[in-house]
Amino acid sequence: MAPPSPRFRSRLTAVTARLCATALVAAAVTFSPLPASSVLPVGVIGVAAAKVVPEGNRKRVQPKIPFASARRTAASNSAYDAKFDKIVAVLRRDTRLMRNIKSVAARYGIDPVHMLGAIVGEHTYNYDSLDSAQSYYVKALAYAGIRISFELNGEHVEDFVQRPEFERCNAGSKESNTRWNCYQRTWNSRFRNKRVDGVRYPDKTFNEAFFQPLFAGQSFGLGQLSPLTVLKMSDRVSRVSGFRKLTARDAQEVYRATMDPNRSLHYMAAVLRDAIDAYKSVAGVDISKNPGLTATLYNLGDPWSRASQYRRRRAAGTSRWPHENYYGWLVNARIDVLRSLL
Repeated sequence: MAPPSPRFRSRLTAVTARLCATALVAAAVTFSPLPASSVLPVGVIGVAAAKVVPEGNRKRVQPKIPFASARRTAASNSAYDAKFDKIVAVLRRDTRLMRNIKSVAARYGIDPVHMLGAIVGEHTYNYDSLDSAQSYYVKALAYAGIRISFELNGEHVEDFVQRPEFERCNAGSKESNTRWNCYQRTWNSRFRNKRVDGVRYPDKTFNEAFFQPLFAGQSFGLGQLSPLTVLKMSDRVSRVSGFRKLTARDAQEVYRATMDPNRSLHYMAAVLRDAIDAYKSVAGVDISKNPGLTATLYNLGDPWSRASQYRRRRAAGTSRWPHENYYGWLVNARIDVLRSLL
């Protein structure tokens, strides 16, 4: 075969050079880091992983216990240590309940110790005593014959929230947690302790105004849940556990969900999962390894607003980690006892 002509060799060299240049550009595009302003590919999260909050208490001494809790304990001629020991003993001997707690916790992707912390905290500080989970079945039956309606001055809460002030809350298709939290915020900003259209509204929380038809300070069941909290968690529990969605129109069904241990455990787990999600989403921290913090939020409620407050404190340099309250402090201080139940 005859050797290629000088002209052909010149063209071949030029084509080879262009191919090499194209390959170098492609490699640079493929392997160079994206600039900060670039749009990240689908599936890549443009934020740092959540920082795990260390286990244990941030405070050396237990924060002050509220007077209301101290008064309830004194009225029952009991002491906090005795109440703690009693609820732990109930949980230790009720193997069926413990199996249910573990099963429900797994369904919601949380450590069951978070549920134990909430139960023990409630029955140590906010409830007189617990002889067995069965006692809640009896109470649920007792409430079954009572007419209960969630209303204020004769107006049902579902009618009240149709006012124009709640238009933003009702716009679109919102998760029950988002919708009821919006109602709560709007009540506080537009109605609480204010005169609107000639009507003076009480200086009470949304829960106190509409969801305590029998007496003040109402929370029920193994997890001492309020009807409003159960309504907030309705969509999540329906999605995860397959329960029928709740409505404030059916107060009896809301109370059954609150008081029946077989159902209330699911709402408890949803509340705890929601708190973990709030702090991870809003504040970029993972509180799932600190049961004292989840217990604190279970006790206080409103985890999304509290996560925002913590994020601002951290940005201002006044708080490195979230802090536990008196309730959560006990859970962390006695975590070995709680884990021994599992």
